[in-house]
Amino acid sequence: MHIQRQRLYCQRLISLIAFSVLSILFVGISSAAAGSTIAGCSIFPENNIWNTPVDTLPVDPNSATYINTIGASANFHADFGSGLWNGGPIGIPFTIIESSQAKVAVAFEYDSESDPGPYPIPPNALIEGGPNSDGDRHILLLDKDKCRLYELYYAWPETNGSWSAGSGAIFDLGSHNLRPAGWTSADAAGLPILPGLVRYDEAVSGAIEHAIRFTVPETRKSYIWPARHYASDLTGSQYPPWASGSG
Repeated sequence: MHIQRQRLYCQRLISLIAFSVLSILFVGISSAAAGSTIAGCSIFPENNIWNTPVDTLPVDPNSATYINTIGASANFHADFGSGLWNGGPIGIPFTIIESSQAKVAVAFEYDSESDPGPYPIPPNALIEGGPNSDGDRHILLLDKDKCRLYELYYAWPETNGSWSAGSGAIFDLGSHNLRPAGWTSADAAGLPILPGLVRYDEAVSGAIEHAIRFTVPETRKSYIWPARHYASDLTGSQYPPWASGSG
């Protein structure tokens, strides 16, 4: 088993986005892109929406309003890099596993919208914020042999070897399939997390060839494709819907 820690790195958003903890949106890529590859796995097909250039598409007519609501002049919350924050590691890590990794049962709080598993969680799986974190505690697992992605939200180990989590989702990285409409995932937008993270190797290469995941302070009680879920009770048109891009 090979374990790899990668951190969020963002390039285009520094003057635009105020990071917080609530919503998932997209910033699309420009230029012809082939998508990203991790441990030999293509992160969804080349023509998947995650890997589709959007620089020639029309700008959303509400884009400026969304940016102003997010905070065009607000300080950038850099949730990427290295080091510690409040005693825990910064960023969202992922763990690369082999298909031989033993699978364990997971009990979900939101079980009606979670893939039941079992999930191949190694004892030393990397957890967002570290093993003692009381934050979102995401676990991202990439099976490099089957190119399958397992993601958990608020994951905790149990004394009997099983795990408990708020929610969980399993994605076939060779497929375009989305989750059922109205379903959450390990992310409240119902989308996978790993494809939208920007990794160190991408940053140093000078090319980020996929959509970027980011969060904003307030969102609308709605979502647009490819999102499948929202987590807000605000209805004003100034708030960005889940999975929209701003700018």
